[in-house]
Amino acid sequence: MQDAVLAMLAKEPSHGYRLRERLRRALGPLGESMNAGQIYVTLARLEKAGLVACERADGLPDRPDRKVYALTPAGQQRVAAWMGEVAWPKPNLAEFHLKLAAAAAARLADPVELVDAQRRELLRRLGDVQRAALAEPDGSTAGLLLEGVALRLQADLRWLEACERVWSRIENETEDA
Repeated sequence: MQDAVLAMLAKEPSHGYRLRERLRRALGPLGESMNAGQIYVTLARLEKAGLVACERADGLPDRPDRKVYALTPAGQQRVAAWMGEVAWPKPNLAEFHLKLAAAAAARLADPVELVDAQRRELLRRLGDVQRAALAEPDGSTAGLLLEGVALRLQADLRWLEACERVWSRIENETEDA
């Protein structure tokens, strides 16, 4: 969640409520259960770590002043590192989805290129798993585990194909506009 929040701040400084709304919108129905307190706890941790800085912004007569958060240089470096990360299955699907949405919104990276980098990593891992499975005797429990890992990687690859289709279409619509 921290990396997704940082990436959302890469587009522009923001207050917690607006960040929560952007994350909820990016996640669609999965974001409905997002706890508002989670965003503020995350922002406090990021500020303590020196990844974001906070300033008070004047509120309206009926609203209190708001804290506006912006990336520090260290926060910008962390976002850049996260965009280049291809670890899998470390990120859950929602986290990877947020990475793509933040990359597109803040023009941090091309979402299709991020998908392609993930695909290459998954194909490499799938090859490793398949080679290891071939070395196992038939019916071994280790072979069963390797088969499960291969099936998970194949499913993730299919999902990445769907991601590529959608983000390619979005890019084409943006270029045509």
